Amino acid sequence: MAIYPQLILDALKHVRYPGTGQDIVSAGMVADDIRIEGMKVSFSLITEKANDPFIRSLVKMAEQAVLTYADKDIDIIGNIAVKSKQPPRPDLPELLPGVKNIIAVASGKGGVGKSTVCTNLAVALAKKGYKVGLLDADIFGPSVPKMLGVENERPYLEQVDGRDLIVPVEKHGIKMLSIGFFVNKNDAVVWRGAMASNALKQLIGDADWGELDYFLIDFPPGTSDIHLTLVQTIPITGAVIVSTPQEVALADARKGISMFTGDKVNVPILGLIENMAWFTPAELPENRYYIFGKDGCKRLAEELGQTLLGQIPIVQSIREGGDDGRPVAISGEQVTGQAFAELADRLVEAVEKRNRELPKTRIVQMMKR
Repeated sequence: MAIYPQLILDALKHVRYPGTGQDIVSAGMVADDIRIEGMKVSFSLITEKANDPFIRSLVKMAEQAVLTYADKDIDIIGNIAVKSKQPPRPDLPELLPGVKNIIAVASGKGGVGKSTVCTNLAVALAKKGYKVGLLDADIFGPSVPKMLGVENERPYLEQVDGRDLIVPVEKHGIKMLSIGFFVNKNDAVVWRGAMASNALKQLIGDADWGELDYFLIDFPPGTSDIHLTLVQTIPITGAVIVSTPQEVALADARKGISMFTGDKVNVPILGLIENMAWFTPAELPENRYYIFGKDGCKRLAEELGQTLLGQIPIVQSIREGGDDGRPVAISGEQVTGQAFAELADRLVEAVEKRNRELPKTRIVQMMKR
């Protein structure tokens, strides 16, 4: 039987693109490069985006269509190339060329106020004139959109150098993205680890972050594959660990520090932040009540030879600011606003010291056995 291009095209008309239901020939997805050498057939499929989620299954469907509708003896397996109309995502480590410092804000456990600290720290840095980005990487509990009062925002796409990039939402001088923008705020995010990791890679590599002095990443609590994905995707300048002074929280903070400083990850610790350090009633501003213990994070920092960047009290205005979408760091006059302003100064000092004394962090390479 003679093999000719039209036979191949007729076979491929049986393949429909899952995203639209249109056959791939009519959709213009089959390139004009069909090559036939005896029984060997090769050609290319053209996708709109370099990271088309359907492309693998589409290649398999195209192979099967050729074997089913053209000739079962055609040599087609492995001969279908993929081309994209859109330039591919930059290779590592050039994923964020305009970003000077990438800061991981992490905690050993949930409930210590990590996202609150991260959001207010980002606002405080922006108030000081720095260009700041904030990525809410807490896939399963995204809370930053609410804290910044942008829950109902929806990022849009913009073409930059031939690529369709997500434009971060801007508020209080911060560029911010969160998985919370792309899911119903009342629905639980029930994803396997690979799905969550791929979503994060898109929010990092397929977004127009532009030039940033500080790119803060609100890590999920604990230690998980999300953490590994992030240290394998971008070179993190340093990590900040948030904890309460409570012994239970400090035990988990140790694990978080251990993860970052371990031989395989090797991300420098910039310092510790003690959140909920004491309670101060609004009517008694001079009083301090140490509900979760006193100076626990300070002692841990001294024990491990780390820097205590700051102690943040429990104040009603911090909670109200988070719920109302107006972080307390917006106001530098209140006690809490001043606390975050000072925290931002200490973080800047810690980053400058780290950059003077240590080599640039490398992306973690996981060895396969």
